[in-house]
This record gives sequence, structure tokens and C-alpha cells, in this order.
Amino acid sequence: MAWTRHTGPRDSISCCRSDTVRCFATQTAMAIPLVSVVLSFRNEAENIPTLVARLVAMFATQDVAYELLFVNDASTDHSVSVLLTERQRNPRVKLLNMSRQFGVAEGVLAGLAAASGDAVVYMDCDLQDPPEVIPRLLERWRDGADVVHTIRTRRHGESALKMTATRLAYRIIQYSSAIQLPVDGGDFKLLSRRAVNQLVRLRESDPYLRGLTVWLGLNQAFVPYERAARHAGQSHFPLISRNPWKTFVLGMTSFSFVPIYACVALAGAGLVASIVTMAVAVAPAIAGGPLNSGMALIAVLTFFWATTVGAIGIVGVYVARVYKDVRARPTYILQSTVGLSETEGREDAPSRATEAIAPRT
Repeated sequence: MAWTRHTGPRDSISCCRSDTVRCFATQTAMAIPLVSVVLSFRNEAENIPTLVARLVAMFATQDVAYELLFVNDASTDHSVSVLLTERQRNPRVKLLNMSRQFGVAEGVLAGLAAASGDAVVYMDCDLQDPPEVIPRLLERWRDGADVVHTIRTRRHGESALKMTATRLAYRIIQYSSAIQLPVDGGDFKLLSRRAVNQLVRLRESDPYLRGLTVWLGLNQAFVPYERAARHAGQSHFPLISRNPWKTFVLGMTSFSFVPIYACVALAGAGLVASIVTMAVAVAPAIAGGPLNSGMALIAVLTFFWATTVGAIGIVGVYVARVYKDVRARPTYILQSTVGLSETEGREDAPSRATEAIAPRT
């Protein structure tokens, strides 16, 4: 792992020649990575003091520098004043205020864009994701992982109905997606600097971060943990609310065109059914008996229904292709190159450049 965080003077080499002690101190400072923690929140005044205290206590055991980036999604409580008080005690606490309520994912992206860390962790502010898990994420990052997902083995403090619905939704999204989304993964992850650089380049409205972090590829790792109950306050994602259903729809439509292809398949099945029904209707007439007018009517209606659904599905396929181009995701991302210069092997279009090339070997 090659870190780029430098805190020593630029003339550290001459320093080494003149003062061995100063040289050692400078080299030690240069080797210390910076870890950014991005926390997108809205109305979490009750949780912020405990969250900051636990993060500070956790980082005190780690050989890293850190910054805590709180992204305020237009809170209406006194969260901002609480954070300003925390910043007076600890200047590593930083605050970004959104101009209005944009959403959790948009807040995370704003924090990622502002983060300076060699590694960036993003998590919720409700303390359901324990800060004490972060050292395990850092360990996998030091081992070479670019994206470290957390996998929830248990979820405390949530109803059986919500847990069942959540697991079902994750599995539906995974089975219908073009990528392998981790089941029971959440919005508690670590990203390397090059993963962050790629993620903030994407300009998607309504980003589905749980999928985009997998779509990036690179070196992916997984850390299991038990999700705690909410520390204080009320959940912003109750089952009977807009947020979880919006997340499910985003997951289904961001990485899968299965619903569109299902329309085409359904139309094909309808055409086959109409042909079979019409054959049943005319069979008595061929044998010299009366035409089964009821079955014939059903066959005609089924035929027109199938052709209508099929036309919608075909148009949907073309719209899906336009949607993919409008999203403007890079066609590919390189993980590493062998025997090529840093600029070789990339896409030519500057707006779709990948710039995710690992150190060459």
C-alpha cells in the first residue's frame, strides 16, 4: 500500500544527511496515512456527541491521522450547534452544510468529494454501525483492498417484518442485477483513494451507492459484523415510508433491465397463448361443428394485448440503451497495467477516462 499523505518538509532528503534523528521523524510522519470518515446525517443531535467520542477513542488506538466530515442534510434540530461545539474541542471535526435536503447518498458523495484521506470510510450517524469495526476495515485496506464492504450478520433492534422484507429486497436486487451485489451489505464501507476518485467522477442522479461501489470492481473485500440497535431517536427509514421503497426501486433500476426484458418475454408468451387459444376456437369449425366464438374472442384480445406489451417492451429496450449512454459511466476501469505507460490503455474520451490504474509492475 503506497500512501500519499506527506506531512514532512519537502527537503527531507537533505534533512536526512544533516540530522539522522530529524530524518527518522520525517520518514515516520510521511508514512502515517490519513483516514477520512464521512457521515451524512439529518437531525442526529442526540447521537453526535457519543458518535464523536467513540470515533476519537477508536482512532486513539490506530497509527493513522484522521478527519471526521459531517455532511448536514438540512437538519432542523440543533445538530449544527452540537457539531460546532465538538469542533471547538477537536479541530478534526469538520462540517459541510447542504443547501437543502438532498438525501443520504448525495450527502455521502459531497463528503467523498471533500475528503482528503488516503482511505475514506462512510457510515451512518445513528451508531447502528459500530465505529469499533473500522480497524478491521483498515486492516483489509492495508492488505490491498480498494473497497471493503461490511456484511450484517445480525440486526439488533429491528422488527422481524422489516428484517424479512429487507432480506427479500436484497435478494431480488441481487438476482436481477448485472453485478453481484453483496446480500446484507449496507452503507458502511471503506474506499481507497483511487476508488473514491472513480466514484466522485460519476454524475448519476439518484445514485445507488451500494451498487456503484461493487460496479467499480478493483479489489473488493468483506468484513462481517453485528449491527447494533439505534442509539437514540427515531429511524429515518421505517418500513412504511418512502425511503426504503425508493432505495429498492433504485437498486432494481440502476443495475438491471430485467423488468423491460420481462415485458418482451411476457409479450412472447401472450402471442403463443393467443395462437393456441385460436386453434382451440377454430378446431370445432374445421371438424364441421360451430366456431367457439368465446374462445376466438379471448384469442383476439390476447393477441392485441401481447402485441401492445411487446411494443412497449421493444421501445423500453431502446430507452434502456439511451439511459445507459446518458448515465455516462466509464465503459471500463483498469485495475493495473504491465509494460504500459500510465496513459496507455485508457479510453480516449476525456469525460469517460478511467484513471484507476494501479502502480505498474
